[in-house]
Order: sequence, then structure tokens, then C-alpha cells
Amino acid sequence: MSRRVVVTGMGVAAPNGVGLAAFEEALREGKSGIRFQPELEKLNFSCQIAGKPEVSEELLKRYFTPLELKGLNSSGIFYGVIAGMDAWKDAGLDAGNEQETDWDSGIIFGTGILGVDKFREAIHLIDEGRVRRLGSTGVTQTMASGISAFLNSKLGCGNMVSTNSSACTTGTEAVIMAYERIKSGQAKRMLAGSCSDSGPYIWGGFDAMRILPHQYNDSPQEGSRPMSATAAGFVPGSGAGALMLEDLESARERGAKIYAEVLGGHVNSGGQRTGGSMTAPNSLGVQKCIIKALEDSKVHPEEIDAINGHLTATAMDAKEMENWTSALNRKGEDFPMINSFKGLTGHCLSAAGSIECVASVLQVKKDLVFGNVNSEDLHPDIEKQVSRDRIPQKTKEHQVKTLIKASFGFGDVNAVVIFRKQKNEL
Repeated sequence: MSRRVVVTGMGVAAPNGVGLAAFEEALREGKSGIRFQPELEKLNFSCQIAGKPEVSEELLKRYFTPLELKGLNSSGIFYGVIAGMDAWKDAGLDAGNEQETDWDSGIIFGTGILGVDKFREAIHLIDEGRVRRLGSTGVTQTMASGISAFLNSKLGCGNMVSTNSSACTTGTEAVIMAYERIKSGQAKRMLAGSCSDSGPYIWGGFDAMRILPHQYNDSPQEGSRPMSATAAGFVPGSGAGALMLEDLESARERGAKIYAEVLGGHVNSGGQRTGGSMTAPNSLGVQKCIIKALEDSKVHPEEIDAINGHLTATAMDAKEMENWTSALNRKGEDFPMINSFKGLTGHCLSAAGSIECVASVLQVKKDLVFGNVNSEDLHPDIEKQVSRDRIPQKTKEHQVKTLIKASFGFGDVNAVVIFRKQKNEL
């Protein structure tokens, strides 16, 4: 029997806000989390700006024991545990009973590369013949599934506990995977999210590819320019987002608050054919992903009130807009409201999808469309397709009954999910 799936909790560690309230306020006010990074200047990066969550030692002590913090050197795990535990608590759930396993709950928490700083430390120690100095947490910090395993050590989930990894689509894909598991009746609750490490060892490869902007080192908050004619590349970011997905019946039995319903979604690949490559999407694959997500959700394109695009502030933004207009068959004034949060957070890589899903659900819950920043000089190819007022510069009130959120990643992979306001709130 197909079950309905809702979002009952959320958590986030984003460059412009750690914690749901701080994140929402930053989005409402157009507050950027992109800052100059002295470490990148010291290492001769061309792009010396990035989005990095501000996490203090005091904050970490709220989520980790002194023993856990000893030797822990993975920013991705820090961010993921903060977001994941906040989402669990926000859903009104208690942390796992140390004596019992929660067989109805599971975790799908994705990442790209985890524990790079720990890897670096390990390489030096091993090369120096001091392998015994690695400590007991090296494996947990450097295996991709370390984040889901670490979260589960605190939550005691007995259902599926796993980690997915699909470049920039990772977070959105995790939400869809969790949704499908609950929909099929295999779980009552799934904590879905993703995280990304921060720092030069994550961002260096992109700087070497010359796809990051170098013109804004003296004006960091102007550097990420989605949909802009002066976009010069994406600004790297990091962090984590998490959503508690739950069977609607279970949520109602608990009296849980409901942010939105997950109607459906789709994941595919363009196959790196017909214009698709490691770094560029096959437009047909993108359009098919959008159309299949609509079909799976039983939503007509005219029902879409808002879009949260991938829109990274690269030359591909205009092509993405073209794919949206083709897939939805809507243009000009008829096009839904659309935004990108990357002007405020940078591109948080494997964490982008989950952070942006949190923000998307906030828009559905609050009937808002958060503003786009640094897109005043709209790309002319975008302006030909979509009316300027469909791309709000500031946050505005707007009835958002149904929102479609997309992520498109390296390797020509795509993920699209659709959220809708709960019926009793319409």
C-alpha cells in the first residue's frame, strides 16, 4: 500500500546560518555567508572566498561528548551531526534509548568526500611509520558512511542506515530515497540529509579547473551571482541540511507538526551523451527528470507555484532556465517564481541539495519566496525566457502551495523533488 510522506523536522548548518531560525532569518534578509578565507590566499588559490558555517567550540559541546571530540577532525561530521540531531529534535523525537533499537526509523545521509583533513593527517603519520598514532576514530571519520554511522550511534535506528553519494545531487537524492522507502511501507521515519567538508583540500580541485570566480576576493558577498550576466563561476561552500521524513499516519498519531508533504520525485542521468559530460548536463536528461518528477507526483506543470533551481552562477544557468521552460511549457509572465540560494551560501557541493531542500520547505510552510541576490543584471538569455518579476530580488510573500526543487551534479546526474503544503493548511 502506498503511504503518504511528510516532513516533520528540519535542521541545518549553512554558511549564512547554523540552526533553522538563524538560517530562515538570513534567507529572509538576504544575509550572505560568503567570506574571504585567509587560508586560501596563503595557499595561492585564485578564488579566495567561500561559504563556511560558523561553528564554535561551545556549540560543538552541545552535540558531542568530550571523548567524541577527542581526535575528531571532520568538519562534515560536525555539520551533519548538528543538522541531523536538530531535525530529529525538531520532529519531537527523543534520542535513542541506549537499551533499545528503533526498528521503524532509519537514516540516509549523503556526502561527497568525508574526512579529508583526517586523511591528510593519516597519510603523514603512516609515511612517517607512526601508524599507531592514528587513533581509534580514523576509520569512522574517513569512510563515506561515517556520517550516517555517527548519527546512528546517537539515535539507535534499526531500519536502513546508509550513505549516498552523487556529487551535487546528493542531498536531494537522499530525500527522494528516504521518501520512497517510507512510501513503500518499509519504514515509518527516515532522517534524510547530506553534508560536505570544508577547506582547501575540498575546494582545490575546482580552483584548478578555473571554474571559481577570482574577481571578488575583495568583495566576497558579490562573488556568487546566479542568473547574472556577470556570473564568473560558482563560489565553493560547505555545511549540512537534514529533513525528518515520516509516514503521515505516524505523524498524525504523534501529533507532530507538519512542514510539508513530499509528493514525489525522480532521479536520472543524461548518460554524458548529447551535450552531457562530466561537468555539463544533457538537457534532455534534465527535462526528462523534471517531467518524470511531475508524473510521479501527479502534478500538472500549471500547479507549480515556485521553483528552487540548481543555478550555480555559471554559464550553465541560462541553459538550465531553458530546460525549465521546455519541461514545464511555461514562459514569460506564466513562469513560476524561481530562485537560487547560492548567492547567499555559495555552492555547498554534496550538502547543497539538502540545505536547499530545507529552505524550499520553509518557503512552502511560510508562503514566501526568498530573494535572489547579485542577479540584478539578469543574463540576457534568461530575460528572453522569463519575466524579470518571476526572479524576485528580495523576499516576498507569495502563496506557495506546490514547489519543485532540483539538483544537477557532476557526472551528468539529476534529482528533482516536489513538496506541497499539507491539505489542512490550504
